[in-house]
Amino acid sequence: MTTAETLKTVAREWIDENEADLVEFEQEIWDYHETAWREYRSAAAYVDLLREHGFDVEEGSGGMPTAFAAEWGTGDPVLATFSEYDAVPGNSQERVPYRKPREGLNPYAAGHTDPHSVLGVGALGGVLAAKAAMEEHDLEGTLRLYGEPAEKVVGSKPVHAAKGYYDDHDASVSYHPWRTNSVVWETSWWGYWSVVFTFEADDPHEWAPPDLIPSEALHAQARSPGALDAACLMYTNTKYTKEAMFPSTGLWSVSEFMMSGGQKTSDNLAPRIAQIQYGWRSPTLDLQERIHEILRDNARNAARTADCTVSERVVTKNRVGLPNTEMAEVAYENLAAVGPPEHGPAAREFGREIQENLGVDPMDDPFVESVERLVEPREYERRVRENLPDWQRHFMSDDYVEYTWHAPTARIYVGRPRMRPPSSDYSYPEWTYNALGGVPEVTSPGMLVAAKTVAGTFLDLLADPDRLDAAWREFEERTGGGVGGDDWLPPLLDAEFVPPTDLPWPEYVETPRGREWSLPTPHEEVGFGETLVD
Repeated sequence: MTTAETLKTVAREWIDENEADLVEFEQEIWDYHETAWREYRSAAAYVDLLREHGFDVEEGSGGMPTAFAAEWGTGDPVLATFSEYDAVPGNSQERVPYRKPREGLNPYAAGHTDPHSVLGVGALGGVLAAKAAMEEHDLEGTLRLYGEPAEKVVGSKPVHAAKGYYDDHDASVSYHPWRTNSVVWETSWWGYWSVVFTFEADDPHEWAPPDLIPSEALHAQARSPGALDAACLMYTNTKYTKEAMFPSTGLWSVSEFMMSGGQKTSDNLAPRIAQIQYGWRSPTLDLQERIHEILRDNARNAARTADCTVSERVVTKNRVGLPNTEMAEVAYENLAAVGPPEHGPAAREFGREIQENLGVDPMDDPFVESVERLVEPREYERRVRENLPDWQRHFMSDDYVEYTWHAPTARIYVGRPRMRPPSSDYSYPEWTYNALGGVPEVTSPGMLVAAKTVAGTFLDLLADPDRLDAAWREFEERTGGGVGGDDWLPPLLDAEFVPPTDLPWPEYVETPRGREWSLPTPHEEVGFGETLVD
């Protein structure tokens, strides 16, 4: 019987031999910098590449145009992972050691932060390397790679889960670039829910009797406050009620985005439509529901005050995470065997150039030490819990948690450089993080470690069924009987859920002026106008 080490040697050699291609593909995805639900070029690039490697690919899986489900192999076990590829509005940055938004676009266009280009290709490389080992040694099993768009709004995974895509998984692995090298142990990630409230002023002329003002001028009539006022009231009321949503214990957040701000110019007609998105994170589903109730009350009251109707569109609802320490052990063994990433002179020189441009004395090692250090899972767990109350079992939001309720799942962290501060009270500007993320000498070492770790974890499960059986025993114990058990959480969306891809998400548009961000490119001589100063 072929040993796991023999299989992993093949996989690691495949990654080494194909390193240049993987890095080139990651840079291609980074250059697209497409945002949630609008990752058309990125998804197409993945689909083409996977088909070239012999995968069967379903495009537009789950009714999501930029999602896909790719599969290779036959039989059990079914081993799954995923690629993400969405960028973040407002984070435009060139691959340079100083602040420079991308040329030819609005300065607040999108850019990669984590970056998801690295996350996605790390998982991709792991799957392709595992495939190479399985082919060489004629192993049975099924590898599955999902294209998961819109992670920044926790978009696709709750949809894939609700529609049954994960139902036949035997094990899953999730990889994320991080500030250290470890795996999730007990404290897993929490819930993120999101909705869009749409306010409409259908009949603003009926706000007051027309004979209040004896005028023939139609525009002199009193009108309702309108949809923009309703959205502003919603924004303000939620700020007032936020602190009273539930006791301020544990870490949680409520964020908002003005999706559509009236859709009019500043004349004296009432704005007819305005939309505001809310996303909130908390440690338990009961707390999520409580926040939702208050948001809905605030929306009704704002609409009533501004003489509008209000509609609610669910963007997403995801579950909290389910840990699996057996899977964590397998993943960490592989991470430790590969070793943490090592960054060469070119990466460090780029970091020093950032420091010099910011007036910081350049350091021999400009990156935080943790990106090149392994942290044993129990020690990482201890650090995570240092500032959490005892009752809180979940922290931070990511929709990978959807995988955890369908099969034993490991969450792997691999180091991605961050700048080392010169003092404890110094904070680097955000553009530095984004600039580092575009430089392959900085990001590829971690990405390749992740690929080898993902491949090794899959190959261990293939070569040693006892490891997979142990993970399933733990899964069944934690869920009270496995999928459908007494303590199992079903998807929070239903199977008929319509993904919110039709909402006005930020995106690139083709115009007679060329390709632009949804905010047009400012005039090169005028910009945003005169800067007002005190």
